[in-house]
Amino acid sequence: MRGRIAGLTITPDSMVAPASAQGDVMELTRAQETELPQALKWQVARADEDYDAAQVEARRITVDTTRIASESFPMAIPPEEAERRCRRALMEAWVGRESAAFRLPPSRLALDPCDVILLDHDGRLTEMRLVSIADSDLRSVDAVRQDRAVYDLPPGEPRPATLSTPTVFGAPDVLLLDLPQLREDQPAHRPIVAAHAKPWPGEIAVYRSAATDGFALLTTFSSRARMGVLAADFYAGPVSRFDLGNALVVDLYSGTLESVTDITLLGGANALAVDTGAGQWEIVQAGSAELIAPGRYRLTRLLRGQRGTEWAMVAMVPTGARFVVLDTAVAPLPIAEADLGLPWNWRIGPASKPVSDETFVATSFTPDGAGLRPFSVAHVEQPWRTARSLGDLTIRWTRRSRSLAADTWGAGDVPLAEDSEAYEVEIRDGSTVKRTLTTTTTSVLYTAAQQTADWGAPLGPGQSLAIRIYQLSALIGRGAGRSVTLSI
Repeated sequence: MRGRIAGLTITPDSMVAPASAQGDVMELTRAQETELPQALKWQVARADEDYDAAQVEARRITVDTTRIASESFPMAIPPEEAERRCRRALMEAWVGRESAAFRLPPSRLALDPCDVILLDHDGRLTEMRLVSIADSDLRSVDAVRQDRAVYDLPPGEPRPATLSTPTVFGAPDVLLLDLPQLREDQPAHRPIVAAHAKPWPGEIAVYRSAATDGFALLTTFSSRARMGVLAADFYAGPVSRFDLGNALVVDLYSGTLESVTDITLLGGANALAVDTGAGQWEIVQAGSAELIAPGRYRLTRLLRGQRGTEWAMVAMVPTGARFVVLDTAVAPLPIAEADLGLPWNWRIGPASKPVSDETFVATSFTPDGAGLRPFSVAHVEQPWRTARSLGDLTIRWTRRSRSLAADTWGAGDVPLAEDSEAYEVEIRDGSTVKRTLTTTTTSVLYTAAQQTADWGAPLGPGQSLAIRIYQLSALIGRGAGRSVTLSI
């Protein structure tokens, strides 16, 4: 192998003079610069493709020659390795322009061709590689100069293969969701979009139009959501406390889920939106996540109906229902409040493709501003008769707030997220609404006269009263209703 380290130093004193005693003990030759190539070009076969031809080149700049040498080798080799060898060959040619011829005594029998020596001449040591040795009564040696550093050159720049398998992107799995506000940096009225695809195209574009053409780009996002389907039926459970009886078994398309502490859970971790049907989504949080099969998790220690979505809970969510993990991978759609309630047409697909490409998903979606919808009221008290007028009933409840700042146990009363406080209370007889009462406080008076008009007489002990209470929003009207049957 070339690039050996010199193992012996030879001086002119150790050389043998010619028999005629007329010449020098050593002959040094330096080739003309114009005889050497300025550039060296090699053609090889690529080892990482179908043996296609690849050309590499090495070039010297500040030389007085214009010669270009070209060679072709039927050899499969990575182009970056071929470039290194080409540069080494060019440097070898220029370093090896210096050669030497001398004679050594038979005592130097240990030297063989390709050995490297240090030639001590004129006060400098020069690495010389022995090219040939002719043995007679003396040893006639021919040597050329070498530079050890030439054999430690780095490889060339990597060249990507041109025969890489093209990546074909299919239509992504897309969800458009109208949910309560999840984060402070997300305006309350904006819906969110979640997408999943394998392979992931890198960036997803969202177009919309009020008609079936003229789609305009609304936004792009680059995060793949953790989505999947339910692997078992999911039943209704308690709210405002841990659901320790149900388990949410899900098949996750990609990514992982992990268990969290109760403190982290109460801070909003491990939140999932579960499709309960007809575009309704219940937000569920899971404290414990157990991997029971590849991509399948069993989620327990649940918090149900989070962020005021208890109204979306149904008796049973069937197997195959969709869900999405509510983390930073879901992107808010930058729409204005004036866009709420309008039936937009949407096209969502890879941002690298035109909007007309077959990989785009076409859907219709009307954002309703669910983040602006007031939560249902809580703690509806049994009615009690007022002393002002015999037979009048007073109904009281506790206000809830959709504000993220309302999730605190330190404040005396939660902040009002609406422009003003207003409620509507429906007096119901089955599915029939007998009367609607309005109030601006957390109580309402159902007078004896109104009871007589609705029921023929004031309600007496042992009777029941079905009501439904709504908090009102100045932007979208009624919020989530709270249905209660009261005992008189």
